[in-house]
Amino acid sequence: MTVPQQLQTARFETLATTLLGDRFADDAKRTGFAKFVMVIAGSLFIALAAQIAVPMYPVPVTGQTLAILLIGMTYGPRMAGSTVALYLFEGAMGLPVFANGAAGALYMFGPTGGYLAGFLMAAVTIGFLAERGMGRSIISTAVAMLIGTAVIYVFGVAWLSMMIGFEKAVIHGVIPFLYGDALKAVIAAGLMPFAWKIIKKLGNDSGDNA
Repeated sequence: MTVPQQLQTARFETLATTLLGDRFADDAKRTGFAKFVMVIAGSLFIALAAQIAVPMYPVPVTGQTLAILLIGMTYGPRMAGSTVALYLFEGAMGLPVFANGAAGALYMFGPTGGYLAGFLMAAVTIGFLAERGMGRSIISTAVAMLIGTAVIYVFGVAWLSMMIGFEKAVIHGVIPFLYGDALKAVIAAGLMPFAWKIIKKLGNDSGDNA
């Protein structure tokens, strides 16, 4: 196997799998239940973050993108994908989980529809990157966050372009959010390495007390 192939098949523990492994390594039922609880809690975290919103046209600036990308990097692709899918399902069923308490299938097919689809793809993408070892240092976290943000922009602009045209979609759907997304990347770049230090310390402390 060549070096590039080894890198492609390499799997690293995420924060979630490391934490669960430390606590429930020999108990599959408790691990499964813990993952179930984490998925629900993650969807609620995204919903709460979505309420931190600054009104913009046609798409508001919210905290949900930061929450989604952090969940992707913390949970990995499968759990993160399940979490965001649950969040979107909650919104489709009428729960007020989207920005400014919005909800419903009609809202999901409005100007924000592409961004909502991008949330799911970005969570899976950044979770995939986390399983390849990204998110443990400031630089790799920032790079992963920017990649995840780019995925959201691609889906968001593609959808918005069908409504207002490509140029306006970029002007209204990307440019106003660049500074905020850069700030989110900086916040995540500080949080993730710190979280890894805490998890490793807890793991060492558990080993010392065993």
